[in-house]
Amino acid sequence: MAIADIAQRPGLLLALALALHVGLISLQVTTRAGSTVFHSVVFGGVSEAQRGAAWVTGGVGDTYSGYFDLRGVRDENARLRTEVGALQVQLQAERARAERADGYRRLLELRERVPLETTGAEVIAASATPEFRTITVDKGSNDGVAANMAVVAPSGIVGRVTQPAARAALVQLIIDANAAAGAVIERTRVQGIVVGLGDGTLRMDFAPATGDVVTGDVVVTSGIDGLYPPGFVIGTVTRVSRGDGLYHDIAVQAGVDFSRLEDVLVVRQRVDAPAETPK
Repeated sequence: MAIADIAQRPGLLLALALALHVGLISLQVTTRAGSTVFHSVVFGGVSEAQRGAAWVTGGVGDTYSGYFDLRGVRDENARLRTEVGALQVQLQAERARAERADGYRRLLELRERVPLETTGAEVIAASATPEFRTITVDKGSNDGVAANMAVVAPSGIVGRVTQPAARAALVQLIIDANAAAGAVIERTRVQGIVVGLGDGTLRMDFAPATGDVVTGDVVVTSGIDGLYPPGFVIGTVTRVSRGDGLYHDIAVQAGVDFSRLEDVLVVRQRVDAPAETPK
């Protein structure tokens, strides 16, 4: 704005004059603290500006500090999750080893109870189709394993060896559709033949309809087939009904959980069928 313009506006000129006059007075008048009014006003304005700048700077610093603290917490959480995952895997491995050790213990107990020559074997493979229910064990002819030897587990009959190789053997499971075993109801001694159905279940055939058989009865091997030693658990009766009038219709659940089978005993001593009573 030009000086001529200011001169034409007496009000503005008067305000400038008053401001100048006040400024000159503030330079001369002192406060109780010993500083001039002018310096006090200027210091007050500058200090407020500094306060505002400090607030902004502090807020930004807190934001960055909070960000890095949060990032540290996230990193710590990620580390802890990794450690927890590793501990869970270790716990599962320890549990598996404990279960395997318990399986070995029960197998040894079975071996001590069975008055037959046996050899322990580990299951190394299983059939992938329901048409052929078989497993492969890691013992073969080099270990004295031969065809038609019975295979057992602590929970009952597993099956029989069908194809021995030098260091392995194929075992037909009792639940195979072509498998069968002489059987007897443990409680009442009612005899029959248990056959596999190929779907994981069993059926007991030729049990007389006059025989005492109820749900929950335990079915064991009779030894009459000359294949399986007598007294081994085959399974449990799950259903009994009158069949064609001569025999019961009996459904049996296998005693062995074949989905969890890991170790077995192969009975190397051949089982002789009971001799017929001379007439």
